[in-house]
Amino acid sequence: MKSVVELFRELREDHDYSQSDIAAVLGISQQHYSKYETGEYELPLRHFITLAEYYGVSADYLIGRCSYDEKNPLEMVYVIRDCSCEKLVRDVLSLSEHGRQSVVEYVELQKLREKEKK
Repeated sequence: MKSVVELFRELREDHDYSQSDIAAVLGISQQHYSKYETGEYELPLRHFITLAEYYGVSADYLIGRCSYDEKNPLEMVYVIRDCSCEKLVRDVLSLSEHGRQSVVEYVELQKLREKEKK
């Protein structure tokens, strides 16, 4: 498993960014950012969040808890246009237990209908 500092460097290089580019995103100097990549300084949470959003990856990926598959990114998978998985899950979880059960039953019904069409 890669370390956090290895992942930061790998992400930066994979996107063809310089340390100065990323430092500018964080509002710090290149020298200061360099110390994050070498592990000399610990990255503050606010910068950690900024980098996760900037690169479009999950926090779990940045700390090495899961892998990143470019064909199926973890961060913002859209169910339909303007509706991410995250939003859909939040909306479903905001419903009562009965409402959530209805959603599950509806999804199962739709799966059966689509299976019959094939």
